[in-house]
Amino acid sequence: MSDMQGLYHHIHERARCAGDKTFIEAGSVKHPYSTIDLTCAKIQDVMTNASVKKGSRVLVQVEKSPEAVFLYLACLRMGAIFVPLNTGYTESEVQYFFDTAEPDLCVCDPAAEEQFIRIAGQKTVFTLGNDSSGTLWPKVSIAEKADAEQIAGSDIAAILFTSGTTGRSKGAMLSNDNLRANVEVLSDLWHWSEDDVLLHTLPIFHVHGLFVALHCALWTTNTVIFHDKFSPDQVIADLPRSTVLMGVPTHYVRLLADDHFDNELCKNMRLFLCGSAPLLCETFLQFEERTGHKILERYGMTEAGMITSNPYDGDRVAGTVGFPLPGVDVRLGNEVDGKGVLEIKGSNVFSGYWRMPEKTAEEFTEDGYFITGDVSTMDDKGRISIVGRAKDLIITGGLNVYPKEIESLIDDVNGVDESAVIGVSHADFGEGVTAIVVLDGSKDLSSEDIADAIKDKLASFKRPKKIFVVDALPRNTMGKVQKNELRNVYADIYKN
Repeated sequence: MSDMQGLYHHIHERARCAGDKTFIEAGSVKHPYSTIDLTCAKIQDVMTNASVKKGSRVLVQVEKSPEAVFLYLACLRMGAIFVPLNTGYTESEVQYFFDTAEPDLCVCDPAAEEQFIRIAGQKTVFTLGNDSSGTLWPKVSIAEKADAEQIAGSDIAAILFTSGTTGRSKGAMLSNDNLRANVEVLSDLWHWSEDDVLLHTLPIFHVHGLFVALHCALWTTNTVIFHDKFSPDQVIADLPRSTVLMGVPTHYVRLLADDHFDNELCKNMRLFLCGSAPLLCETFLQFEERTGHKILERYGMTEAGMITSNPYDGDRVAGTVGFPLPGVDVRLGNEVDGKGVLEIKGSNVFSGYWRMPEKTAEEFTEDGYFITGDVSTMDDKGRISIVGRAKDLIITGGLNVYPKEIESLIDDVNGVDESAVIGVSHADFGEGVTAIVVLDGSKDLSSEDIADAIKDKLASFKRPKKIFVVDALPRNTMGKVQKNELRNVYADIYKN
């Protein structure tokens, strides 16, 4: 049943009780819980004067900052739909998201203002830097306090774009109820308390950093030590006064590479969480040996937030993502030899893709289960392991990359006949984006030539880390490129 109140109502009630306790500590600046509502109310006033109303989309591509967090919370407060974008997206990529979401307001980094004005046309563009610079914050400082809107649990809170089978992103619509269902379960399952201190190093344009980390902190009124990016040195400096760290496998690999990272440094820590990409068993075991802590690995996705988790109390098994969260039903579809595509149902699962009813229908079964596309196994106790991806998605550094988009750009390069893009195991990034290219004979192109031709058209995390020029791609009798064979051939290219 849908909640009669939106997520912001519940966050505000908790913040009000927390009073002057620090919410976000960013360097020397501390933002107390008591200022959240006033700040959000003033941002709401600015957005209202810019023709934003309940149901409007607000497209945001800014660097990580406390002000960006308050902008998100202000959207929740007024019922505007928050549409965060990866800061690495290029102008052509942002244009697609703008055309799809049709926002009433765009907020961008000051350096990207001209680009956004070109994209947005007649729509309002505000700028916001990670140091409060730009055009938005001066307006907030002199704004009035707007009244909060009445928000229902079923109202859409955010649209997060995710990769699709065509290579074009789809906008997953997440309601207030979806987000609340996740944070209620996770705050209990992972034993959050008001005494926790969250060390926040993740981006805030996706589920992990925004909807999992920050929501859990807000729900239990934790103090958040806010880093603008992941830096091993900065993490090591702040670990002794933290209790919880959420990271991706890359982060833990980099911490282990530092000799200062040891058991003594982690003695105040309660919980290390990992997600967004598979954690290697080797990393899990090395981490336990070095620190005495077992990383708690979980599994989620844009369309549902968190889905499974290894237990807080109990065995955290390397190479698995644990058990379904309370309230989440899972099953294996089209199961063969113990493997099948994971299908899920629960109050955390999104309502569909923005303005894509046919695509939404394709992704759900007739009895209402969402088809994740992740090939999984489930043991007799219900513990789940993710063994592959039916949709051929690459996850690098915790970010999704769809090969088709990169292949299309490479194939358009003059002198290229065809290409195949695959993910190859990478100790630092989980998977390294790798391109195998066949030339058409008209030009003698090098790997560097191909990389230069596409680099300005792709966000940096999508660019292939290595490009190989070959005579032909392996195919089966039906003519389909055998990417599994390519993964086997290039399996060791990122190993030392």
